Amino acid sequence: MDAIFLLGRPKLYATGLDRPPMPQDNYIKFLGTAGARFVVARQIRYSAGTHIRAGGHDIILDPGPGTLVRCARVRPKVEAPNIDAVVLSHAHIDHSNDVNILLDAMATGDHDGGELFCPAECLEGEKSVVFNYARELPRRVIRLEPESAYLSGDIPFRTSPRHVHGMETYGLSFDINGTTVSFVTDTDYFPELSDIYADADILVINVVRHYPVKHGNVQHLCADEAKEIIGDVGPDMAVLTHFGMTMIQAGPREVARQMGEELDIPVEAASDGRKIDL
Repeated sequence: MDAIFLLGRPKLYATGLDRPPMPQDNYIKFLGTAGARFVVARQIRYSAGTHIRAGGHDIILDPGPGTLVRCARVRPKVEAPNIDAVVLSHAHIDHSNDVNILLDAMATGDHDGGELFCPAECLEGEKSVVFNYARELPRRVIRLEPESAYLSGDIPFRTSPRHVHGMETYGLSFDINGTTVSFVTDTDYFPELSDIYADADILVINVVRHYPVKHGNVQHLCADEAKEIIGDVGPDMAVLTHFGMTMIQAGPREVARQMGEELDIPVEAASDGRKIDL
C-alpha cells in the first residue's frame, strides 16, 4: 500500500503491513567505521556499512567498499541473500560501492529482491552508482526526498532536509521498537542540524575531521561541531563513526571520552563490528 500526503506533509511509503509484530531482536552493528579516502584506501578501518536489524528485518545502510565481505565474516554472519533493504544516504563511493553486488545477492533470496532506498542522484545522471541491470533486481526502488517518511518492513524511518555536501545527501532517523536512532551522515555544519535531530534517542554522527578544515572540497563535521550538536540534542547516547585520518590519529575513543565527560552524556566511538542492542 502506498500513500502520499500532500500540502508539505511527509510522504509515507509502506510495505509489509501484513507481517506479525516484531520480536525483540533489535540492534545496529557497525560493519565498518572508515570515513574519507585515505582511511578507506588503506583499510585502516573497514569501510563497510551499518547493519540495522529489527525483528528479523535486515537493512544495510551505506554499503561502502567491502560490505559484502564483512557480511560474510562478522559473527553472527549477515546472510546477504536475506537482506531486506539497502539504504543509501548519498552516492559517494565510500557509502555506495557495494550496492550493486548486494542487490544482486538479494535477488537470490526469498523476499522477491528486497528494496532499495536512495536519492535520485544515485540512479540518474552522470553521478549514478546503481547499474542499469541492478535497478531491475529489487522488488521496489524508492527515491528518497527531503523530510519524507518511509516504511521498510515494520521499520519506519524518515529523511532530514538535504545536508550540505557535494552530492544529494540526507540524514536518516529510524524508529526501532520505540527508540529513535538518527544517523547524521556526511555534511558540513549548519546551525539547523541540532533541531533536525532533536528527538534522537541514539545519535550516530559521522565525524571525519578532528579539527575543522573549511574549503570547498571538504564538507564534513569535525569533533567540536559534533560535540555542539550532541550537547544541543541531549540524546541518551551518542556514537561517533566514519573517521578520517585526523580522527584516527587523535584516537576516537579518547575524543569520545573527553566529549562525554564535558557534556555529561554517554558518548562512544564506534569500532568495527560494534553492536548496540536496542
